[in-house]
Amino acid sequence: MSSLASNPPASTAPNFALTRWSIVLAAADIDSINARDALENLCRAYWPPLYAFVRRQGYGPADAQDLTQEFFWRLLQKNYLGAVDPSKGRFRSFLLASMKHFLANEWDKAKAVKRGGGAMLVPISTDAAETACGVDPADQSTPEKLFERRWALTLLENVLSRLRSEHTRDGKGDLFEQLKATLTGERTSLPYAQIASRMSMSEVAVKVTVHRLRQRYREILREEISHTVSTPDQVEDEIRALFSALS
Repeated sequence: MSSLASNPPASTAPNFALTRWSIVLAAADIDSINARDALENLCRAYWPPLYAFVRRQGYGPADAQDLTQEFFWRLLQKNYLGAVDPSKGRFRSFLLASMKHFLANEWDKAKAVKRGGGAMLVPISTDAAETACGVDPADQSTPEKLFERRWALTLLENVLSRLRSEHTRDGKGDLFEQLKATLTGERTSLPYAQIASRMSMSEVAVKVTVHRLRQRYREILREEISHTVSTPDQVEDEIRALFSALS
């Protein structure tokens, strides 16, 4: 997958003035509603790593769900934006540090009282959360290591979901399902010639489509990462951290 981290053309570079985490970091200078909306979108996309972190701390599924929802409620409703340190730069780092602080200082209150009237600010169901967090009792990795790995997997799942949606919208959903295995840097289990026959394409056309698919994957990957950092130079560091967490 390291081949997916090559530099994109200049035209695909994200506009950092408009990315979600940049909006949050600029909350003191812009409409706070925009900042809260941007933060909520990030939280909805990246709740699985936090849930996995809480589970690894020893909480059962029900308590982990309640604690994660309570954390998001406070984050989104209680002006936690004022505590954001722009020097941290990364949403990933901010989110983990904030959850650690929350669990260390507020877990007893959160467990006793569900502030926010039990509102589900982030759509988490216990079954979906357990499947998504990937907590294996036999896995002895630290909560932090599990968070980093689940973060990387969630980001890649978000990228794949966007790519699938684009192809489905264009009437190419079946082709995408045939070729998505090529995004890992390995050949799909089926020969290109066999895929070409199935999809009524030439083998050359399949190879060209794979090239474009991988190129678009790289673009979306960088765009998704750009939404979680504050400056363009942090994107490459995040890509390295992502693949390091998966190794």
